[in-house]
Amino acid sequence: MENNQTIHVEVAYALPDKQRIMALELPSGTTVREAVMQSGLDKQFPGLDLLAADVGVFGKVVSKPDVEVLKDGDRVEIYRPLIADPKEVRKQRAAKAKARREA
Repeated sequence: MENNQTIHVEVAYALPDKQRIMALELPSGTTVREAVMQSGLDKQFPGLDLLAADVGVFGKVVSKPDVEVLKDGDRVEIYRPLIADPKEVRKQRAAKAKARREA
């Protein structure tokens, strides 16, 4: 039996000064990575590597985007790489605060 159902999903990507959300109608059974590739957002954001980007659904990181299947109404988010390690930033802030207290 052939499955002809479709699902409606959104794929989102944002930079500090530019955001895009693409509404897509895709075949049921589409994976997270397939939806990201179908979005075409890499054409609007030069340098965005859709195959390498971390992705999530409704704010939760998807560890296996090539396997995870989307449900109707899901919002896929493409994440930018972190510029600084949050733990390292906290350590630096604590060291500066300690230095100020000792001064």
